[in-house]
Amino acid sequence: MIKTTMKIDGMMCGMCEAHVCDAIRKAVPEAKKVVASKTKKEASFLTEEAVNADDLKNAIDATGYTCLGVESAPYEKKGLFGRR
Repeated sequence: MIKTTMKIDGMMCGMCEAHVCDAIRKAVPEAKKVVASKTKKEASFLTEEAVNADDLKNAIDATGYTCLGVESAPYEKKGLFGRR
């Protein structure tokens, strides 16, 4: 799994977070666990494959918010019990 995190400026309320999440889901239909936070000024989601950062940035910018950056990194699910 790949975790993609985006820095987004312009979110002011819960509806803004919902709009950003909807834009991500439209741009990346295979995205899972899509979340946005106005306080952290970021959104993140998981995918099986890496996504095109420019397409994602354009999708967010088209909604009226400003995408300041996109980062992707491998993601490992954290279990309830750690490995010994």
